Amino acid sequence: LPWNPEVVWYASDLYLKGQPFEACSRGILKKQLKAAADLGLRFNLGIETEFFILKQNADGSIVPTSEADNLAKPCYDVRGFLDNYGLLDEIVQAMDGLGWDVYSFDHEDANGQFETDFQYADGLAMADRFTFFRLMLGEIAKKRGYFATFMAKPFADRTGNGAHFNMSMASLETGENLFDSEADANGLKLSKLGYQFVAGVLKHAHAISAVIAPTVNSYKRLVRRGNMSGFTWAPIHVSFGSNNRTNMLRVPLAGGRVECRAVDMSCNPYLAAALMLAAGLEGIRENLDPGKPHGENMYQHSEEELKAMGVSHLPRSLEEAIDAFEADPLTKEVFGPLMAETFAKFKRDEWESYNTHVSQWELDRYLKFF
Repeated sequence: LPWNPEVVWYASDLYLKGQPFEACSRGILKKQLKAAADLGLRFNLGIETEFFILKQNADGSIVPTSEADNLAKPCYDVRGFLDNYGLLDEIVQAMDGLGWDVYSFDHEDANGQFETDFQYADGLAMADRFTFFRLMLGEIAKKRGYFATFMAKPFADRTGNGAHFNMSMASLETGENLFDSEADANGLKLSKLGYQFVAGVLKHAHAISAVIAPTVNSYKRLVRRGNMSGFTWAPIHVSFGSNNRTNMLRVPLAGGRVECRAVDMSCNPYLAAALMLAAGLEGIRENLDPGKPHGENMYQHSEEELKAMGVSHLPRSLEEAIDAFEADPLTKEVFGPLMAETFAKFKRDEWESYNTHVSQWELDRYLKFF
């Protein structure tokens, strides 16, 4: 460990009685990576990690670590960044020491929120790194009397913690990026293979939501505005397009990759990558077509316009997502019956616990109202 060299952490597969355990998340991803390899493809993945670094006062209040981090619009705030520079530098040095090649670190769009980006890798290596990143960041923050949170939406009036998955396919033989195409008639610089992948993910988007947005809190991030003064820039529709942050799937300006913006930091990266990869591979095998990309602001369409375009909403709650997860045959095919059923039950129990809880908001609103 960078902060404790006497301790070693390593990612491992689960075995039961000498055999690979069916419900091992890492093993589930490996199966899909093999399915891609059987087609001559390597699944490359980069994850944008967003998080808050906060402190808890003696009175129990939760605040940013810096009193200067108080701007109404703090995106790229220099003061908030510099006040946290010592901690952030320790994190970057640790990541680079592990060979992750950090190329971006900035103050994000909320007070106390930051983002770091590091070089993409094959799907398994990136899932391992993402898992370790959360552990490492939490431990380094704790040393300074702070804590890190990866909760999808810890504050109603601030942006949430996304974990945008940037996905591409490379040739196993040559390493060439097979999603890259300068000849794209849509101008997105995305190949036919890339469009097929997009179509597969969109086809299974409702079921995928249960895995990439896996908590009740996740769906408070996937809103147009909520309690914020401006847009959240989180997706709410099953759509794709160009350099447009209101789509679920976005093809950045340089092309050659597909970004899923619905993923949040609370996800299990192995399961999230496995299900999206499986959906994308189905799109490739079946030569699916995602239709025309959306370059417009998807937030501004009426329900009638969305219906005419054939664009559906992403699930609006964990319950809706789990319903879709259980109804989609792909989930059992990818996860296996044991993991699919266990995951669905665990998440449905979580929803029921949340749904039957009487919150302070309800008491404040209704206790003396009638």
